[in-house]
Amino acid sequence: MLKLGKTAIFQSFLWIYFIISLYPLIYMVFFSLKNNEEIFYTNPMGLPWNLRFHNYVEAVTQFDILKYFRNSIVVSGASLIFILLFALMFSYATARMEWRFKGTAYGYLILGLFIPTQVILIPLAVLIRDFGISNTYLALIIPYVAFNLAFSSLIFFGFFRTIPMEIEESAFMDGASIYRTFVQIMLPLVTPAIATVTIFAFLNVWNEYPLALIMITKNELKTLPTGLLSFTGQYATDWGATGAALVISSIPMIILYLFLSESVEKALTVGGAVKG
Repeated sequence: MLKLGKTAIFQSFLWIYFIISLYPLIYMVFFSLKNNEEIFYTNPMGLPWNLRFHNYVEAVTQFDILKYFRNSIVVSGASLIFILLFALMFSYATARMEWRFKGTAYGYLILGLFIPTQVILIPLAVLIRDFGISNTYLALIIPYVAFNLAFSSLIFFGFFRTIPMEIEESAFMDGASIYRTFVQIMLPLVTPAIATVTIFAFLNVWNEYPLALIMITKNELKTLPTGLLSFTGQYATDWGATGAALVISSIPMIILYLFLSESVEKALTVGGAVKG
């Protein structure tokens, strides 16, 4: 009986946390279906009196959110591919191989966790200009990859270290090369880590604002965080259409998490897939 009471109390706290976490998303959807009068004066917290789906039409037609959405998809997708590729290879080399200065290389990369982005904004902007890639996708992709490598490598390094060496030794005895072992044996074992890094890295790139504001000034290349500034007028703002744009911009992250949430849960038990 006492155990059931504790379980009920614990579940009630979980439900309260779930509702608190979900409320901002629900409020954003309600926000996107109202006009300015309802949002600020007559009905700021309640359900929309009239479902104004026209706000979504306004976001697509007048504010051209699909263009910013496309740019964010291109930049985030390309950045994520290179982040996973470089972080996986570097982490595997430092966690599973023996080579000179590997500890120094790993420590140098991890130092990136302690360098604030704001400190190097000006030197980075000058470097991007000197390379001649200002106002291109590369002006964002290259810094995004660099800034996310340290955290991604840290996660992969921890996962690779939990995998028993006997797995690789068996593969080598069967004639597998180091590349085949990495691709066909090691990568499937760190799938939970890949899912975790995918969510965190994609979220960081998708929502990044300061770099996108500085590196991209052409309107046709702006990503969603900076493109949404065009929704704010000098004298008046259509907040309903702005809310619709925010809902649209949140869809990729929600879909990504729904597809990868199970793998992320497995990541909470590091190495659980290779024990036993």
